[in-house]
Amino acid sequence: MMIRFIDVCIASFFIIGFLPIYLIVYFSLLFFTKKPVFCQVRLGVNRIPFVLYKFRTMKESTLNVPTHLVSKRSLNKIGGFLRQFKLDEIPQFVNVLKGDMSIVGPRPCLPIQEDIIIERSYRNVFSIRPGITGISQINGIDMSTPIPLAETDKLYIIDYGLKIYFKILLFTFFGSGFGDRITRN
Repeated sequence: MMIRFIDVCIASFFIIGFLPIYLIVYFSLLFFTKKPVFCQVRLGVNRIPFVLYKFRTMKESTLNVPTHLVSKRSLNKIGGFLRQFKLDEIPQFVNVLKGDMSIVGPRPCLPIQEDIIIERSYRNVFSIRPGITGISQINGIDMSTPIPLAETDKLYIIDYGLKIYFKILLFTFFGSGFGDRITRN
């Protein structure tokens, strides 16, 4: 209950406090795409699907597949910049306010990522809300490696509480980890 309260406070702060940055990113994207906000179905707590919001970093013609299966040529003109500084994640604060996500938790996977779903189900990772950042991300583990991903996400569930929540937040804030990498040229 306390983590949910903190999630709502942090998300509200970022939505209100950084509104000018969001508007700059949104209107900058309008020069390169008709749909600056990308909506994608992901799996949340108890494997319940929800719509995740992100700023669009890929061209609209890009297939709806995991990022590590996408070519770098699929990035739009400012997509690399947005991904590098994690600005594409900004709309996910709306997902946090809606209750689909937490600030910290396992990154939500796509319904087609069967290997991840199997490994996470086996380790009960779907028992908590997915997050914008998580223990796997600060440890450099992305969605392309399902077993290490699920094993590391399980560690968060074992230690679930305010201490690890704030530790992951601090590591993320100071630049640890990364999002899913585009590995194809």
